[in-house]
Amino acid sequence: MPCSRPLLFVTLWFAFASCAAHGHRVLTQGNGRLAVVGADGAIEWEMPWGGIHDIHVLPSGNVMVQQGPASVVEIDRVTKEVVWRYDSRNENGNRGEAVEVHSFQPLEDGRVMIAESGPARIIEVDRQGALLSETKLKVDRPHPHTDTRLVRKIAADRYLVCHEGDGFVREYEQGTGAVVWEYDVPLFGRDRLGGHGPDSFGDKCFAALRLPSGNTLIATGNGHSVIEVTPNKEVVWRLEQDELPGIRLAWVTTLEVLQNGNYVVGNCHAGPGQPLLVEVVPATKEVVWTFDRFDTFGNSVPNSQLLDVGAARR
Repeated sequence: MPCSRPLLFVTLWFAFASCAAHGHRVLTQGNGRLAVVGADGAIEWEMPWGGIHDIHVLPSGNVMVQQGPASVVEIDRVTKEVVWRYDSRNENGNRGEAVEVHSFQPLEDGRVMIAESGPARIIEVDRQGALLSETKLKVDRPHPHTDTRLVRKIAADRYLVCHEGDGFVREYEQGTGAVVWEYDVPLFGRDRLGGHGPDSFGDKCFAALRLPSGNTLIATGNGHSVIEVTPNKEVVWRLEQDELPGIRLAWVTTLEVLQNGNYVVGNCHAGPGQPLLVEVVPATKEVVWTFDRFDTFGNSVPNSQLLDVGAARR
């Protein structure tokens, strides 16, 4: 089926540059700052902004980002003003009840996909806020804070959903809500532990990507790992918590697959002295770049986007 392709292309303001040996350009948020950090480490652009879980750059160069627990907004890159907003608490059947948004995705023709935790549904809306599609989700442990983490539309009628509270990745058919594939994130024989830091443990998955091979790459959240599983649910690749020299993975969040095949892994709640992002060569697990800006962004940096790598899969 044809892919409904996310709009992840960057225009002149976020001009593509060859990746310098010493870094990537990064758009991220932490410590109340939404910022672009250059490959040389300098802050190129910033504005005050609260916590996020998802972020995208639009073809105009504007930024689509979460605001508060339940709104998705577009920020004008020049004026730094909000030029579009969708508030999931009060639109299309929601009337102020507990709703949280942890994921959204700009699609073709101005459509926006939004995953609503609480109502446990994925919607698509146009820029006037009209409801174009609704897909109900299967949630075993319902809670507005943990129903979902990152969600991506991976084909014309398919969504890939990380259910943080359930510890499952599920692929849904748009509209019907039929679960066409699901994967129970393994604990690998360990017991669950509470907390958010590197000494916690669980299966609270954050991100999943469908690879061209048909396999699924999963960031296991407080499982402190990245795993690749086949459609038959066999683990064929795994990056473990203490496998990279000098790096300890904590709450593993975002995934980007670069055009050169490298993986960029988000490392949230890892503490000082640990990188927020790590780029690895999958075949060798060689670390070729890290982004360590604890001093600037603090200990909670759940999402980011590299700006100098072309149309990365994320």
